Amino acid sequence: MPLNDQSVIGLANRFTVKVTPGDHDLGSWTKAEGLDVTWDIADYRAGDGGNQRWFFPGNTKYSHVRLSRAAAQGDSEKVKDWLSKTSFHNQANQEVQVTLYDSSTKKVLEWHLKNAMPAKWSIANFEAGGSNVAIETLELVHEGFLDDDVSYGG
Repeated sequence: MPLNDQSVIGLANRFTVKVTPGDHDLGSWTKAEGLDVTWDIADYRAGDGGNQRWFFPGNTKYSHVRLSRAAAQGDSEKVKDWLSKTSFHNQANQEVQVTLYDSSTKKVLEWHLKNAMPAKWSIANFEAGGSNVAIETLELVHEGFLDDDVSYGG
């Protein structure tokens, strides 16, 4: 279906990141990578079926989410504070929310990264002779953002 006058379009340069519980607002970022999911596909062929095949969904795999932005007073301090509070502590049930907005800051879409925790934080190298902006990067590992939890039994 083509876009129309009522279509609300998310802008790739307008998103925020928040951690719950605790409401740690990690601020705005300039880049988010790895917000994806893939499935292992189970392929079954019967011995008497010729080329007939059956496909079944397998395990889901989620990439690490990698966030980048210019290091800045305020937002970078919030990340450092969150990292200090979560370092060597159990992050069970911690969720990272990535929210995408449109041009008028209306929420378009939201991803809830279940049981998320920091996997890596880094800042670009400092160089006295250069004039580059210091870029900080935060990498998150999580158990997924789809509502596909399956439990068997009771």
